[in-house]
Amino acid sequence: MILKGKTALITGSTSGIGLGIAGKLAEAGANVMLNGFGDVDAAIAQVSAYGTRVLHHAADVSDADQIADLVSRTERDLGSVDVLVNNAGIQHVAPVESFPVERWDSVIAINLSSAFHTIRLTLPGMRERNWGRIINVASVHGLVASAQKAAYVAAKHGLVGLTKTVALETATTGVTCNALCPGWVLTPLVQQQIDSKAQAHGDPSRATRELLMEKQPSLDFVTPEQLGELAVFLCSDAARQVRGVAWNVDGGWLAQ
Repeated sequence: MILKGKTALITGSTSGIGLGIAGKLAEAGANVMLNGFGDVDAAIAQVSAYGTRVLHHAADVSDADQIADLVSRTERDLGSVDVLVNNAGIQHVAPVESFPVERWDSVIAINLSSAFHTIRLTLPGMRERNWGRIINVASVHGLVASAQKAAYVAAKHGLVGLTKTVALETATTGVTCNALCPGWVLTPLVQQQIDSKAQAHGDPSRATRELLMEKQPSLDFVTPEQLGELAVFLCSDAARQVRGVAWNVDGGWLAQ
């Protein structure tokens, strides 16, 4: 219960990675503000099973005003934002020359700019209390690129850079800022890619293996719960000098 009495705000947390992290932070004692457009009732029920307070705010994090309301509501209803997890993200795949401008703008807004807004709004309170944990869920694509993912790769590289800058600006305080860089995680986004491959040859198991073989030597998915456990570690006193790290959890992707 290392987070007992603390509050965690996690964007994009009604499913997938965000929900897995939310559950582990609640298990560690944190009250939680969920955010997202998934099955809200199911998400609240899953996270509240650990006995902490769990609320939800439906802010569209592509909108700075809605982000401001998300932060203020969290501070008002749960007392503070002690742990900030920037997880909200979307994807679009297309060659650069035909990448829709509106999709570029949306990916940058949700995957990168939203983190800037949540950090700038929550950091003053963390500084005042001299304790805070900022965890940005980047991606292995924050460290290496893949074709046809220009906006996603650009945003995630930017998120790693933002992480390092905030870490430097808070280096002499009790606030830390780090990034998680997962490889393939079986989220709804990844499931869509598997389904697309499966349509080509009618074998979901083969499609899954082919997807993993392209990049991830372990041939196994990273789980949201594993990322949640790492988030809990980054919130611990043992991690107080872990600052500005882009921590890849990728089944060997970057070891190649």
